[in-house]
Amino acid sequence: MRIRNICFGSRFIALVALFFLFIPFSKSFAGSQTPPDSNPSVMITPDKQFNYAENLFSNHDYSTAVMEYKRFVYFFPEDKRVERAMYQTGMSYYLGGDFKAAVESFKKLVDEYVDSDYAIKSYFKISEAYMKLMAFDPAIINLNNLIVVAYDEDVRDEAYYRLGWIYLETASWEKGRQYFSKISVNNQDKYRLEKLAAELDKEKIIPKKNPKLAGFLSVIPGAGYLYCERYQDALIAFLINGALIYAAYESFDAGNPALGGLLTFVGVGFYAGNIYGAVTSAHKYNRKKTGLFLERLKDNVKINLSADVKNKGVCLDVKNKGVCLSFQFSF
Repeated sequence: MRIRNICFGSRFIALVALFFLFIPFSKSFAGSQTPPDSNPSVMITPDKQFNYAENLFSNHDYSTAVMEYKRFVYFFPEDKRVERAMYQTGMSYYLGGDFKAAVESFKKLVDEYVDSDYAIKSYFKISEAYMKLMAFDPAIINLNNLIVVAYDEDVRDEAYYRLGWIYLETASWEKGRQYFSKISVNNQDKYRLEKLAAELDKEKIIPKKNPKLAGFLSVIPGAGYLYCERYQDALIAFLINGALIYAAYESFDAGNPALGGLLTFVGVGFYAGNIYGAVTSAHKYNRKKTGLFLERLKDNVKINLSADVKNKGVCLDVKNKGVCLSFQFSF
């Protein structure tokens, strides 16, 4: 009987202790706005949460910054910094190299805020993300959508300017010129359009090779490569094809049609490869020369635009809200 009383007393004391321990814990958790996985004794505030996310972003910890900006938006949806937090979420994805997620994040901001300053900036970042993904058509569609909704002439002009360069990237010279010509008179000097037009006219003298001619010349093994200025490939094609043709001829002449047929079959493969390789080389030559022209064009006249409210630059008045664009000129 004594042992039972002792056990009962011990259990009663344990239950009382747990009860008093649980009360302050539950009050602390219920009275704070801490996430379930956080320390319940630490109460988060809008300033603490936002500054923490900003600090992560500044230190290039973009993956964690994404989570903290989203946490801020979730817990403080009425805070005036929510829009910036959403923009910074997109920028964190972008700078972290997740361009698909960046597009979706920026689109969410645009859908919610339509034509605010951060929404305008998001349009531009969406097109940049698409360009990183080599998705030219969506980048073009996105900028054309911005032109439709933008009230500010400066914003539309920048969209025209970016569209012009997207078309130049795909060697669509006339399309590029068309979009540059849509830029308003007030901004033509800002975008250096006179110099751009003069440099763009040099596109007509970009060295080019005719792929059809390269294929035709390859009737003589190696001649197509020679036309495309691939001299080593021309020599190799000539020697291999010449050797196979001669070996096949000698085999037939020596009364060995089986070997001659085999050598002919192999020779036809090399001969066809010689023609195909010459045509491909002409295309590669043209892409290389076009790429070099574009690089020189960018170095000489392209303006690097960076939409950032923190940077000093030319500020666009978007419905009385300042979006600053920093301009860098290459000489």
